[in-house]
Amino acid sequence: MLSFIICLLLLIGGYFVYGNFVNNIFSPDDRETPAVRINDGVDYVVMPQWKLFLIQLLNIAGLGPIFGALQGALWGPVVFLWITFGTIFAGGVHDFFSGMMSERNDGASISEVCGIYLGHLMQNVMRVFSVVLLVMVGTVFAVGPAGLIVTLFGNSGVSGLLTNKEFWLWIILAYYFIATFISIDKIIGKVYPLFGICLIIMALGVAFGIFTKPEYVIPEIWANFRNMHPSATPVWSFMFITVACGAISGFHATQSPLMARCMKSEKQGHFVFYGAMVCEGVIALIWAAAGCSLYEVTGGLNTGLAEIMKNGQSAAIYDVCKKTMGGIGIALAMLGVIACPITSGDTAFRSARLTLADWFKIDQKAWKNRLLLCVPLLGVGAIVGHMDYSIVWRYFSWTNQTLAMIVLWTASMYLYKAKKNYWITAVPATFMSAVSMTYFFCASECLNLGTAVAYPVGIVLAVVFLGIFIHATRKQQTA
Repeated sequence: MLSFIICLLLLIGGYFVYGNFVNNIFSPDDRETPAVRINDGVDYVVMPQWKLFLIQLLNIAGLGPIFGALQGALWGPVVFLWITFGTIFAGGVHDFFSGMMSERNDGASISEVCGIYLGHLMQNVMRVFSVVLLVMVGTVFAVGPAGLIVTLFGNSGVSGLLTNKEFWLWIILAYYFIATFISIDKIIGKVYPLFGICLIIMALGVAFGIFTKPEYVIPEIWANFRNMHPSATPVWSFMFITVACGAISGFHATQSPLMARCMKSEKQGHFVFYGAMVCEGVIALIWAAAGCSLYEVTGGLNTGLAEIMKNGQSAAIYDVCKKTMGGIGIALAMLGVIACPITSGDTAFRSARLTLADWFKIDQKAWKNRLLLCVPLLGVGAIVGHMDYSIVWRYFSWTNQTLAMIVLWTASMYLYKAKKNYWITAVPATFMSAVSMTYFFCASECLNLGTAVAYPVGIVLAVVFLGIFIHATRKQQTA
């Protein structure tokens, strides 16, 4: 339990110490923000800082830091280290710069920001990456809740239309259309802060349950510094890919521009972007601790957690909430596993609309222009929603962390051009390059070449990427 408390204090301290350090390097000033200068009443709308923080938290989190953290707990308490240091030195930096670079470029989508600093080729790569990723996220976060709603009604003895998954899928997609189409302050600005608070309360309730029930003991990192995964899945780089939300996630870079278009002052960025990521890290740390402490360990392996997760991640969330909070926990779990994915799904489609709008230079103030993008986007979502879930999700993890890698390299080039300390982004960019490339060469859904090939190739490619970046900076110096 002591190691959990140390990691928790490091996360909180990281916001004030390293977060301030990163913020000072960026140097926010009093210039007029896009929300004030452009203010179109649709996507560029000034909102108060507390709302920006809670909406950003819900946008980047959903159930990500819960699902990922529980899966990460299969490796044992070593996952605490990745959540803690990943959040402070990689995730917080990534989210802060993806938001603030957008802020400095009229609230542009992350694909356009990458194009500004890494060139036209990378811009087109990121456009495709972003739209595909966002549609995948939005669709999966429609299909999953639809299935859960059907299960709930079925378990309650209800039959008929309310237990028809197709019916609920279309209901959720219809809601997505409305939320994607209308002004950001109409639904997202009013309802999402409430769900953000629920996400925090659910995590605090789990933490309280663990600390007040003597049968649950959070294992120490130093006593369990080994791979406890029942399937012997390697820590490197699988754990770093699996635990994305709660450490670092490329999906966040697609969401940060939403709030960059709603900030009254650049000085809100530290709290809104870095702060929301640290809060997500705290949530992930709590859920990882729950996964490590509530279930049976057999032969040094987390067999109990693996067994409960065979019934699905939602079943694991339900079980954790029930064990730590009782009836209240069950209610919160049901709210969480249904509402939180939906709230991430609709902002995913909203971000996809804005990415396409920036790509094809389609002004979004006119409702006809928004309709022009919303209809085909949700149409594609409906088609993808009827595909095999495993096929849709299979490549998400690698795509997600590769996007994070590209955004960190973008931030490095931004800092270089601004004549500022670019190592705060270049070091995590190099690390994430190693993570992404190792996984690509090793994972069964990718090249499946085994660790003997993937480990050295991943490290070499990360060094090559760093070399390319350094070469590009020197080339600009001599130009």
